[in-house]
Amino acid sequence: MKRRITMDFYQLAKKYEADLVSDLQEIVRIPSLYDEKTITENAPFGIELRRALDWFLAKGSAEGFEAKDYQGYAGYLSWGEGEKSLGILGHLDIVPIGVGWSKEPFGAEVIDGVMYGRGTGDDKGPTIAAFTALKLLKDAGFTPKKKIYLIAGCDEESGMACMKHYKEHGPIPDFGFVPDASFPVIYGEKGIMNVKVTAAAESVVVKLEAGERPNIVIGEAEVTVAGLPKENDFDFYLATQDVKGSYRVEDGNTVYHFDGIFSHGSVPQEGINAAWHALNFVGGAYQDKVSHTVASLLADYRGKQLGIKKKGSHMGDLTVNLGIVRMHENDVSFVLDIRYPQECDGNELFQTIQKTFSSSGLNCEVQCLIDKGPLFVDPKSELVSTLEKIYRKHSQDNTTPLLTMGGGTYARTLPNFVAFGAEFPQRPMIQGVGDAHQKDEGVEVEALVLATAIYAEAIYELTR
Repeated sequence: MKRRITMDFYQLAKKYEADLVSDLQEIVRIPSLYDEKTITENAPFGIELRRALDWFLAKGSAEGFEAKDYQGYAGYLSWGEGEKSLGILGHLDIVPIGVGWSKEPFGAEVIDGVMYGRGTGDDKGPTIAAFTALKLLKDAGFTPKKKIYLIAGCDEESGMACMKHYKEHGPIPDFGFVPDASFPVIYGEKGIMNVKVTAAAESVVVKLEAGERPNIVIGEAEVTVAGLPKENDFDFYLATQDVKGSYRVEDGNTVYHFDGIFSHGSVPQEGINAAWHALNFVGGAYQDKVSHTVASLLADYRGKQLGIKKKGSHMGDLTVNLGIVRMHENDVSFVLDIRYPQECDGNELFQTIQKTFSSSGLNCEVQCLIDKGPLFVDPKSELVSTLEKIYRKHSQDNTTPLLTMGGGTYARTLPNFVAFGAEFPQRPMIQGVGDAHQKDEGVEVEALVLATAIYAEAIYELTR
C-alpha cells in the first residue's frame, strides 16, 4: 500500500510565495522572443531564448535537480527514480509584445497583487509554479517513486520544433500534464492547420502588412490605398462596424488605420480582426476585387464561406483566424489558422479550402503549412480523474466541467498528456489585466500560489 504523507499543500505553497514571485520576475525580465538574427548552433531560436533556458537549468541545478540541455531546443530538470515517469511540460518562449501596453512588458512589476509582463500567464508563470511545487516537495522530504521530468521548451508559440527535437533525443515520460491552459482539465484539443494563400491580382492596395503570427487575431492594421480618401465611406464604415480607425494622406495615397482587439487565434470571436476590416472596407469603398473576395471568404470565423463549417460533439465549432496579411501592389499573401474538432479530417478540410479558393476567381496558390491532428484523452481516465479531484479540492469549484479547447499545447506532442491549469475559470477577472497574447498580460500572485499548491499535490499523488 502506498504510504501517504500528511501535508497542507496550500500552506507550503504560501511559504514559498516570495521565491515564486522572485523567480518569475527574473525569467519574465528575459525577453525570450524568437529572434532569427541571433540564431546559432546552440541557440536555435535566438540568444534571448538561450538565456531563458540557461536561467531555468541553472536555477534547477542550484536546487539539487538534475539539469539537461538539448542543444537549446529544450531542457529538463529531473528528480526521483522509478520504472515509470511523470512529465510536466512548460515553455519559455513568448508571443510578440504588440501595442497598447500601459505597463512595461518585461518589467514584471507587482501592482495590487498582480504581476504584469509578457509570459506571466503564458507560460512562464505556470512553469515557475510547477518548478516551485517540485522544490517545496523536495524540501519537505518527499521521495517520489517515479522519475519526474520538468521539461521546458523554447518554441511552443512558433511550431513546437523544440518538442520534435526533444522527442528525437530525450527521454519520453509515460504520462503527465501541461500547465499552459485552464483548470479543471483540458482533455481535448482541436486540430491545428495553417494554410497560406498567395495570389497575383490587380489591386488599389499599395501596401498592407499586418500580423506576425497565424495564432494571433490581428489587433492593428494599416492599409495604404492609391488615391484620395473616401471620407464619407470611411466614417460610415466606422459608425456601423465594431472597429475604430483614422486616416491620413501621404504622397498622394491614403493610409487607413484600423484598431481592433488582439486575442488568441484559437478564439477569433473574442477579438476584432483589424486586417479583415481593412480588406472589407477597401473591397467595398474602392470596389477592389481581391480585397472584397478575401474579406467575403473570411467573413465568418466558423468557416462557412470556405465550405468547412463544422461543430464537434466535444470540441465545438471549427474556427478560422486571419493571422498574417501581406499585400504589395499586385502581390497578395495571407495565412489562416484553422482549429478543427476531432470529427474533421485534415486532408479533406484542406482539399475543400483549395477548391473554394480555386473557384473564387483569384489566380492563387494554396499551401498547407502545418496540420496537427486533434488530441483526445478519455475524460474518465485515471490521470484526468486524479487531476480533476485535486483541482476541485483546492478551488472549491464543483461546477466547471472538464474542458476541450481550440488552443494547442504540448499535450498533443506526447501520448497520455493533458493540459492542466493554470487559469482558474471561476476567479473574477481583474479590470485592466490582459490575458495570454493580449496587452498588459498579467497574473494574480495569489492565483499562482494556489496553482503551485495544486501542482504540488498532483505531483505527489501521481508519483508516491
